[in-house]
Amino acid sequence: MRIAPVLLAALLAAVVPASAQHGGHSHGGGVHAGGRHAAGPYAGFQGREAAGLSAEEVADLRAARGMGLALPAELNGYPGPLHALELAGPLGLSDAQRALFAGQIEAMRREAIPLGEAVIAAERALDTVFRRGTATAAEVDAASEAAALARGRLRAAHLRVHLVTREAMTLEQRATYARLRGYTPAR
Repeated sequence: MRIAPVLLAALLAAVVPASAQHGGHSHGGGVHAGGRHAAGPYAGFQGREAAGLSAEEVADLRAARGMGLALPAELNGYPGPLHALELAGPLGLSDAQRALFAGQIEAMRREAIPLGEAVIAAERALDTVFRRGTATAAEVDAASEAAALARGRLRAAHLRVHLVTREAMTLEQRATYARLRGYTPAR
């Protein structure tokens, strides 16, 4: 399946906040007093496992940590199972709910860990396109699309567990969850 370049650009813009697109660094002049050039904001990044991923992001991907991937669910009334378990007492979760949410977390981790590895591999492949020194637009498009698709699959795995959690919680539990997490009331 090919994603149209405009759609791909829109997806990436939605997934990657502007401050994160360049590692949160500004691209000021980089010149100190006296005309000396300072090291660029990416100095030292050459040793990264994948240029587009920090060491923390790689560790998060390998551990199936959320990294904010499920925020569309979390902030729109679809509680996460991990946070629901953290609030089990105040939410009055039943033993059945606790068992369901624990199972959902483990199932998501089993799915997300290999998907995280796929993101890392896709980012490495994108690096390789450029490392060879002969990158073409077609190669860049294909490698970028593959990396975005890998990240999208991972995100879906993190989002799907929110569907089950919401379905298993009462309206009152969801409202309490939203209040305790500091969100607007659940819908």
